Amino acid sequence: GFELQFRLGPTLQGKAVTVYTNYPASGEVFDRHKFRTLSWHNPTGKEDDSDKYCKLDLQISGSYQYYFSLGNEKSGGGYIVVDPILHVGADNHVLPLDCVTLQTYLAKCLGPFHEWEDRLKVAKETGYNMIHFTPLQKLGLSRSCYSLADQLEVNPEFSNHNKKCTWSDIGALVEKMKNEWNMLCITDVVYNHTATNSEWLRMHPECGYNLVNSPHLKPAWVLDRALWHLTGMVADGKCIAKGVPPLIENDQHLNCLRKIIYEDIYPKIKLWEFFQVDVNKAVQQFKTLLTQGKMGTKPDPNQHLEILQDPDYRRLGCTVDMNIALATFIPHSNGPAAIEECCNWFRKRIEELNAEQYRQTTHHQEQAVNCLVGTVVYERIACNGPKLGPISRKHPLVTRYFTYPFKELTVEEEETMIHQPDKACYFMAHNGWVMGDDPLRNFAEPGSNVYLRRELICWGDSVKLRYGNKPEDCPYLWAHMKKYTEITAKYFHGVRLDNCHSTPIHVAEYMLDTARKLRADLYVVAELFTGNEELDNIFVNRLGITSLIREAMTAYNSHEEGRLVYRFGGEPVGSFVQPRLRPLMPAIAHALFMDITHDNECPIQHRSAYDALPSAMIVSMACCATGSTKGYDELVPHQISVVSEERFYAKWNPAAHLTSGEVNFQTGILAGRLAINRLHQELGAKGFNQARSEDQVDEDIVAVTRHCPTTHQSVVAVCRTAFRDPKTCFYSKEVPEMCIPGKIDEVVLEARTIERSASPYKKDLHFINGLPNFTMELREHIQIKDSKIIKQAGTAIKGPNEFVQEIEFERLTPGSVIVFRVSLDPKAQEAVGILRNHLIQFSSHFKSGSLPDDHSAPVLKTPFVS
Repeated sequence: GFELQFRLGPTLQGKAVTVYTNYPASGEVFDRHKFRTLSWHNPTGKEDDSDKYCKLDLQISGSYQYYFSLGNEKSGGGYIVVDPILHVGADNHVLPLDCVTLQTYLAKCLGPFHEWEDRLKVAKETGYNMIHFTPLQKLGLSRSCYSLADQLEVNPEFSNHNKKCTWSDIGALVEKMKNEWNMLCITDVVYNHTATNSEWLRMHPECGYNLVNSPHLKPAWVLDRALWHLTGMVADGKCIAKGVPPLIENDQHLNCLRKIIYEDIYPKIKLWEFFQVDVNKAVQQFKTLLTQGKMGTKPDPNQHLEILQDPDYRRLGCTVDMNIALATFIPHSNGPAAIEECCNWFRKRIEELNAEQYRQTTHHQEQAVNCLVGTVVYERIACNGPKLGPISRKHPLVTRYFTYPFKELTVEEEETMIHQPDKACYFMAHNGWVMGDDPLRNFAEPGSNVYLRRELICWGDSVKLRYGNKPEDCPYLWAHMKKYTEITAKYFHGVRLDNCHSTPIHVAEYMLDTARKLRADLYVVAELFTGNEELDNIFVNRLGITSLIREAMTAYNSHEEGRLVYRFGGEPVGSFVQPRLRPLMPAIAHALFMDITHDNECPIQHRSAYDALPSAMIVSMACCATGSTKGYDELVPHQISVVSEERFYAKWNPAAHLTSGEVNFQTGILAGRLAINRLHQELGAKGFNQARSEDQVDEDIVAVTRHCPTTHQSVVAVCRTAFRDPKTCFYSKEVPEMCIPGKIDEVVLEARTIERSASPYKKDLHFINGLPNFTMELREHIQIKDSKIIKQAGTAIKGPNEFVQEIEFERLTPGSVIVFRVSLDPKAQEAVGILRNHLIQFSSHFKSGSLPDDHSAPVLKTPFVS
């Protein structure tokens, strides 16, 4: 809906500038590689470089490129990201991006398809307007929501013996939710990996990084198998004599483990040989050439003898350039003694080069041991780790980096298979992530030693997919994933790019182009853990990402949580009204700010149950899309694992008496969530687009303001967080007074987290349940005098034009929130209305909030333009 203009800066005026873009002309289909020239408009009718412009009428969402040239030379360019316009309801009304309130559901916890509505109804009743489903496809053996066995098939668990669940069934429910419930649905696309037991992968092993198409992984595979055999020995108690029992518990065990790897494994597998030259063979070849009287010619005098890596990575299979060798080592005569001496010098140089390779491999091996021990510490010993217990084949020493679908043999026997293509093609690299890695570099490609150095935090249930640079490099994989994308775009309103930072960017670009052909207004959200805003922008620009997922759980205290609200949304309060025609400025990506994602630790364990309500309130005050994950509102006191959780979500039951597997507004903070979501949607829809996170009242109290520049109304949320458990930590009963400028019209809502008498929490065997002994008091749309949180509110006039209300709190206990609606004092409100009335002549958007001026001076009655 915007018109984008390109105008000439002063340094380009008077020059022949041409602007090109791949945004399609009206009626044409978008082709990323097809650019067209834009024509210049002269509004004055004369050729005037200071006034002329090219324009684009932006009607299709997505990512587009432009560049300009001087003469025939390309001089500069960039990207334009056009946001989609989302529509909901039978009347197809617009859902502004800043009004989105999303909730994540783990699809496998929804149960059989005929029960979905009752479970999804909880989100509808609590005011969410968008559902994010984790993948709905058939899952792999690990049962992880993100390890898919078949990208094209619906998870068969959604079917029952009477009826098979199909994509069109799911599509019909999605449409019903859009039209009748005013809710949109998005789901994940996982391009980076597939489950190890994917049937199509067995038929097409070229789709993974295997030892045939990626022979550089052979040394890493040999190490991986050696570590697997070590797992078996430790699990069987065969290393107890060497100081490593199956249950590793202390530093002494870890030091003994290092010793075994350095003294028993590395000397046995001799990884350095994959990077070295066979000295005798090379010297013999060199001697033969010298005897034949061959002379070398150096193409470049600065070229020195170096090892050329064997492309097949065979032991001692590397070579050197004999041409450079012959030009470097020249016998002083043709006699046998001179040739022998020359060969000895050559041998010495090769041995030096081999020694360098040995040193390099030793460095890799040191890093591998450090990473391995670090993993063991986290998984077995650390307080915050999973504490997996004794080493076994089910829970090995470290996760295997490669698939091995054959019978177990000795290390030496297994190694013979890596040079047999019919077997080596089934040894495929697993996927994972690398801490602090460059997301634009593929860690499985040649040149990366991530697998050899054991730097990958590995997902042993998923194979990393190998796309190459274009569809012709792996036709089956590109076609398969294109079909997967088309199914997703056909039935859902948007996609979440899972693991976007390590998905090859050209693959995601191609797939999203495919998706947008089927659904022009595709909502695209992504998780990006690049740690760098400029890198984030590369992904946002190239892929046309609408909203980046941002996590409130990264905040280490409430002050930081308040800062994130300001960081991720809205103009500063009091900023100038922008003219309709204004320079387009770069901006940080629109945020989808989540109080918790399905990957986060449980906030009840991390903070306290009392913090759920205030943190949800703080997040929802951000001027951007907001979201949560199913289980947060019910106060589930543990992380709902995407891998191991097999129980179902509870269903909605508005009746007073609940049975197991049911929830209503008496459960957790569900009633508060409805009020919070309603407020978030109202603020987004009514133009409260300015935000400020106030200086804190004290270390636990955060005040966040949303301001509407049109009506000059503000909404102020005061939240007392509980990052520390109030039962075990001290919180002062004395809360400082607070001054709010303006006139408080009403208390929009006030809520307190409270304990109630209930039987203690017990994990239900069949349904995901929350803490029964916590609920909340909620009161909405009341006057200050009726508040139970405020002791008294006084009015102070600070000077002739400033109207301030002083709030004294009585029961703002940890886990409480109170939200005020604030106007200007009546005189100021009237003055602003009159001023807006005079400004209508410049722009029609001043009409809202304007008041007629009956006593204006005659000079003001004449329009400024005339």
